[in-house]
Amino acid sequence: ATKIPFRLNQNQALLTFEDEEVAQRLTKMSKHCVKLDNRTANVTVKPFELDLGFQFELRVSVSGRKIKVSEIPELPIAEEWMRDKLELHFYKTEQAAGGGEIQNVTYSKGTGTAVITFLRPGASNKFVGCTEYPFCAEGRHFNLSVSPDFNFQLSKFQPYCRVSKKTVLLKGIPELEEDEETVQDMIEIHFQKPSNGGGEIENIKYTSRGAAYVCFEE
Repeated sequence: ATKIPFRLNQNQALLTFEDEEVAQRLTKMSKHCVKLDNRTANVTVKPFELDLGFQFELRVSVSGRKIKVSEIPELPIAEEWMRDKLELHFYKTEQAAGGGEIQNVTYSKGTGTAVITFLRPGASNKFVGCTEYPFCAEGRHFNLSVSPDFNFQLSKFQPYCRVSKKTVLLKGIPELEEDEETVQDMIEIHFQKPSNGGGEIENIKYTSRGAAYVCFEE
């Protein structure tokens, strides 16, 4: 299971109830008067939202005019000459299983890769399923690796969070002289009572100094 951290700020508390109806009821009431030792505090119950990251749509399409070529051998010739050889090699007739007229060749000698752009749409479809392509240069024979050129488009990119049905966030707890555990016990007693709209509590975490991180499993 993936553990997702949540930052619990100073003077806040997280309460997880056994019955989700209790959490929903307390959230709708929003404001609560809680007796903490000799004083009454007005606290707010908020829905607990757990940030799960981002969601988006990814569309992938295969270019009909481009192919990627790799494993191009490093030969003792100028980069421009190798680019010309690649253009001549892939500029073949349909009978020779080539792609036809080429619009552009982008070649990188350092990585031994190139991108071939054909003039005619759909020309690169001839190379679908062709992982190796014979290549002759300087009197030697090589096999080039050929792969489609993919276009990736991200859309509807937005934060994604989930509202818990059983856990609520308590805000506005005043600073008290009592220790953290004592205040947590007083909060738990208050929200366990049905007369206060509460119910049985599974877990509670309160922090009075600094911030604490609570992990949830997804």
